[in-house]
Amino acid sequence: MSFKNIKKILVIKLRQIGDVLLTVPAFRALRENFPEAHIAALVNSGTEEVLGGSPLIDEVITYNRGINKLNPWQRSRREIAFVRELRKQRFDLAIDLSGGDRAAITAFLSGARYRIGTNVSRYGFWGKSRLYTHFANGGGKHIVLRDHDVMAQFGIHASNLSVDFFIPPAARRQVEQWFRLRNNEKDLVVHIHPVSKWFFKCWKDEDMAEVAGWLINQGVKVVVTSSPESLELQRTRNMLSLIPGTAAAHSHLLDLSGQTTLPLLAAVSEAADLFLGIDSAPMHISAAVGTPVIALFGPSLTHRWAPWPNQRLFESKIDLRHYYRDGCYYLGDHVVIQKDWECVPCGRDGCEGTKQSRCLDEISVEKVKEILMTRMKKKIEDEINQPSP
Repeated sequence: MSFKNIKKILVIKLRQIGDVLLTVPAFRALRENFPEAHIAALVNSGTEEVLGGSPLIDEVITYNRGINKLNPWQRSRREIAFVRELRKQRFDLAIDLSGGDRAAITAFLSGARYRIGTNVSRYGFWGKSRLYTHFANGGGKHIVLRDHDVMAQFGIHASNLSVDFFIPPAARRQVEQWFRLRNNEKDLVVHIHPVSKWFFKCWKDEDMAEVAGWLINQGVKVVVTSSPESLELQRTRNMLSLIPGTAAAHSHLLDLSGQTTLPLLAAVSEAADLFLGIDSAPMHISAAVGTPVIALFGPSLTHRWAPWPNQRLFESKIDLRHYYRDGCYYLGDHVVIQKDWECVPCGRDGCEGTKQSRCLDEISVEKVKEILMTRMKKKIEDEINQPSP
């Protein structure tokens, strides 16, 4: 290890909710190797709740993205004030897990004597690479492995690479109250989160509605969630309106769309038996709380963004295709349904810029039902075979 006298560490991850959650093993590596250090996470506002309460982190600092909407004078004043407060902390080590220009500048201006970036951090404005003192190789791996390997390349390893989410007791109590009104303890519960702010990642509303209706007819309790953002909420409610019958009042359907914070969302997933959704932060949260995930992927890069299987950790040298058969990736308890087309995954925002992904649209309802049925049977068998306490 080439870092000496490390008392304060700053980890910068100015990305989306799922990206921030998947940094947990990187924080574990730092905590285990620098047990006495003060470890701070710098994240975008709106993502901080996924790290809240974690014993691995002493402080979560948020960058208010609303600053970008201010006029240049006001924005400059806020930016300068933010950097001044950051420098007061006198960080010894700053680690950029974002790769963007803002993160690079922030790491440099933090005043830390050691500043780590990755090879993806080299891209940007001229001279950006000079803002770091150390570089780690990265890319081509699952995000969990990539972020942890930034530490590992300097001898900083975690004892395990599990991703976890701290759920406050109050969130669990609220979900228990919601479920108590609608759920018989013997019934299976499937948590469906059908939308993302990126619509090119979403399955067709009518197909998701058909699957939800089918589950209800099987006697399964269906819990639907969505972000409170207006477009996502509108699309979720459109999907709900397409479920056959009086879906909104159905005793087997609990509509929580727009009503959940991130801790509540995690508590909903934890209380469910299965999660059904798309490539999104809620998918990663469900995997983190130990709920088996069935995810529908279109153009998403599966080798980077598949739900992380805590109970079965994959080495970076293994090709994820090793786990692909019959149109699905089987990753521990999780299943990713994705077309085996030459152009998949492309990582683009829909086909030819249309914001619509044909590879996702053409995933069949019957395929999703087949996987759901298999996983529900497995869940029931596991509970039957579970030893009595």
